[in-house]
Amino acid sequence: MTNELLNKIMRLEREEQRRRSINNLMHYNTGEVVHEKQLAFHKSLKRNRWVFGGNRSGKTECGAVEVVWWARGNHPYRENRKNTTGWVVSLSYEVQRDVAQAKILHYLNPEWIEDIVMQQGRKGSPEYGIIDHIIIKNVFGGLSKIGFKSCDQGREKFQGASLDYVWFDEEPPFDIYEECRMRVLDRTGDVWGTMTPLKGLTWVYDEIYLNKCSNSEVWHIHIEWADNPYLNKSEVELLSATMSGDSVDARRFGRFQCDVGLVYPEFDVNVHVVEPFAIPLEWQDNISIDPGLNNPLACLFFAVDYDGNIYVVGEHYEAGRDIDYHAAKIFELATQLNWHRDSRGRLSAIIDSAASQHTLASSKSVAELFYDKGLVVNTNVVKDMFSGIARMKEYLKARPQRVFIFQNCSNLIRELKSYWWSKGDNPRKVDDHALDAMRYYVMTKPCLFDSKIKEISEIEKDKTRLMRKLRSR
Repeated sequence: MTNELLNKIMRLEREEQRRRSINNLMHYNTGEVVHEKQLAFHKSLKRNRWVFGGNRSGKTECGAVEVVWWARGNHPYRENRKNTTGWVVSLSYEVQRDVAQAKILHYLNPEWIEDIVMQQGRKGSPEYGIIDHIIIKNVFGGLSKIGFKSCDQGREKFQGASLDYVWFDEEPPFDIYEECRMRVLDRTGDVWGTMTPLKGLTWVYDEIYLNKCSNSEVWHIHIEWADNPYLNKSEVELLSATMSGDSVDARRFGRFQCDVGLVYPEFDVNVHVVEPFAIPLEWQDNISIDPGLNNPLACLFFAVDYDGNIYVVGEHYEAGRDIDYHAAKIFELATQLNWHRDSRGRLSAIIDSAASQHTLASSKSVAELFYDKGLVVNTNVVKDMFSGIARMKEYLKARPQRVFIFQNCSNLIRELKSYWWSKGDNPRKVDDHALDAMRYYVMTKPCLFDSKIKEISEIEKDKTRLMRKLRSR
């Protein structure tokens, strides 16, 4: 009886080992070391998610695993669907065979596969051919379908289907992306992409990275070699040392590139952007305005904590409106933020010195027009662009970070991500209105690396807190 029990236990252990050996999905991101950014991608509940990553950063891995979880109906971070249908879209069938298809087969236990339909090659050896679609046993008892598509088929081949998801392995043409978005519309499905941005500032840069339409369902993350815990660190540094700066940016860090560089490469959404929260009254500091009529007027609300850290807590940004409209919107935002006012109910702000000039359109300057509406604006700002950019870069690159931007300040975030140097020594004078407002404000703050600035003691910090509380009362 004892021998029979031992033999049964041994048979069970062998079966468990066999199943483990063919179930690579079970080992994905488990153990003592995990790929945190891959998990962040899987955990995001946004419906249009993108991973911008360098080569070998692990981006394709998470895209393939996401497909398998959707097909099997056992996604650990989402409400699962029964019997899903989705597409895997590659640039060509050859790339499909060598990359996305290979990754999906790696994570598919053969016991889960009901059928494989081939375009080329033999079903018995699908890894050597080109797959048309795979039928997967869903954990709910039904069947799911993973279809494979190639961008070189053209947009017409992407019409008509109703899908739960689409995965783009590398950047597709815009017309195919738009067509695939229509395919998931009726099922409220998901779109995700994994890519290395080697083509410059394409539609992905505008639509996804900058999110110029402010689509609340768009989400992205950057993955670089250092984020992949399974890469050899010495090999990473050795390869990086032999590559040009542009190649390192794209192939290691997954950054977008153009002929000239970003003005603020120090800005990192994952570091500087935070969820809004109620700030203490004594943190409220100042308002900064870059005026515009046909061009956007940008108005930012700034707070400073007890350690001198800057918070951008509110934003008004709109074009083609008059002073009356802008003043009303600024007061509306001030009310939402419970912003301090003087004894006559007026707001104080700093503004571009050009606001003090009179124009042919009005007998009063912009500053005077704002004053009539209860906004007392100070036009004595430092406008030197290079000094302002240098000060901004100091605050953005400081670690621990010294600048925090509320997530709802979407135009400031977009401008920080898209502000490029021109071919000369000046930035491109495009989409910089919120940046100008922030630059005027930051120039009112001390230089972080000025040797003359002494370290503030805890007692002095406490005095500052008390003074601010008294002023706020």
